[in-house]
Amino acid sequence: QVQLVESGGGLVQPGGSLRLSCAASGSIFNFYAMGWYRQAPGKQRELVAQITSGGRTNYADTVKGRFTISRDNANNTVYLQMTSLKAEDTAVYYCKGSRLGVSPAWGQGTQVTVSS
Repeated sequence: QVQLVESGGGLVQPGGSLRLSCAASGSIFNFYAMGWYRQAPGKQRELVAQITSGGRTNYADTVKGRFTISRDNANNTVYLQMTSLKAEDTAVYYCKGSRLGVSPAWGQGTQVTVSS
């Protein structure tokens, strides 16, 4: 069972930047796609960004041009670089690994708070 562990969250001022990391206990090639999701209080969890094993990416409209997802296959880690952060980006951010025929793997989440 591959486990995912997020890190890098914290408190940042509006306009600031953060980089989230998602480290897998095994090869990320076990997943055909890896993504970052977020859940704000009282809201449903939503997709932020996704990257396939082939490197194809897609983003939520709300973060396009501000966030960048990337993967380091050698270190089994997926990153989310977040810039120009806004208060509405405040949420718990989760890493998800999608696998064929089995339930996806989720990390425990990392809190991102954007506030002055």
